[in-house]
Amino acid sequence: MSYGINAYQQVGRSSANYADPWQLTEMLFSGALERIAQAKGAMERGDTAAKGERIGKAIGILDGLRGGLDHQAGGDLAANLDALYDYMQRRLVSANARNDAAALDEVIALLREIKEGWDAIPAEARNAHQQRAPRADGTAG
Repeated sequence: MSYGINAYQQVGRSSANYADPWQLTEMLFSGALERIAQAKGAMERGDTAAKGERIGKAIGILDGLRGGLDHQAGGDLAANLDALYDYMQRRLVSANARNDAAALDEVIALLREIKEGWDAIPAEARNAHQQRAPRADGTAG
């Protein structure tokens, strides 16, 4: 998940230093959505440089989300998310090259759906997961 923190910090969010993994993931989703919306606005204005920069940052954030996946514990879900994040990254590259606002809208819709699922995880489940997670010394929390 440290790769995700680095990706988010590159887009200017110092609060990532103090976020727990649940909050960090929510911040990554929000940051990616924000960068894609900014890229769409830049596309509409014809600002090619800003469009490319924002899409690049969104791709980096998606890379951070991919890097935070636990393929061993996550099984098929992690594999499916990895494939979906890869697909979104490729759509963003295509959107940038072709000035395709519809591709940006598609990625926004996909990210929103994943984020809504993430946000719907009950706090009790998040807390239970954090309590079971091993600490730096190898003992359970």
